[in-house]
Amino acid sequence: MFTTLAAAALTLSTALSPLTAVGNGSYFTDPPDDKIVISIVTVNGSGCPTGTASVAMSPDNTAFTVTYSDYLARSGGNSLPTDFRKNCQIALVVHVPGGFSFAIYKTDYRGFAHLEQGATASHEASYYFQGMSETPHVKSTFNGVYDDNWQTTNEVETPQLVYSPCGEERIFNINTELRANAGTLHPEKTSFVAMDSTDGDLNTTYHVKWKDCTRP
Repeated sequence: MFTTLAAAALTLSTALSPLTAVGNGSYFTDPPDDKIVISIVTVNGSGCPTGTASVAMSPDNTAFTVTYSDYLARSGGNSLPTDFRKNCQIALVVHVPGGFSFAIYKTDYRGFAHLEQGATASHEASYYFQGMSETPHVKSTFNGVYDDNWQTTNEVETPQLVYSPCGEERIFNINTELRANAGTLHPEKTSFVAMDSTDGDLNTTYHVKWKDCTRP
């Protein structure tokens, strides 16, 4: 778990494999054989109160996950007027070993939704390195009747990958938002959309691609 201005770190490593040349002149490689540390800088937003989110690196260093435990937007029934929209802004630093750079090439967003007939919900997300252009907002919509887990995946084509600057540490910002609309058919019934999880199964996974900064 982490809090605003808290620091959390996880160190994992895997063996280095040969470089692979790709068409645009960059060189991709498997995760470096060194420490990879994620440091949390700030967490803000109505969807991620203090102590309700956590981050972890995968065992093979090819992805990291963000898990929420209190991220839910709802409307209808006895919902408050401010409950229909929740958001979360997370700023972190990935301490990359020297000579390597990384980019997010695919993101899997997961959650759960319960929508009555006529109700709608949406999930929106983006991310960017500090001082660099923000990725296009990814938006998914859901329509009632719905009562199930949901998952959306966004994959970036190789020429559009945005890598962290070589030899620098930049804050990596993640912005997400949930909205719920009860509609007019059954406003007395509660509809909601969530990205929270009590068992860790529903999380957001950021898949990482590495590049060797020593190559052209």
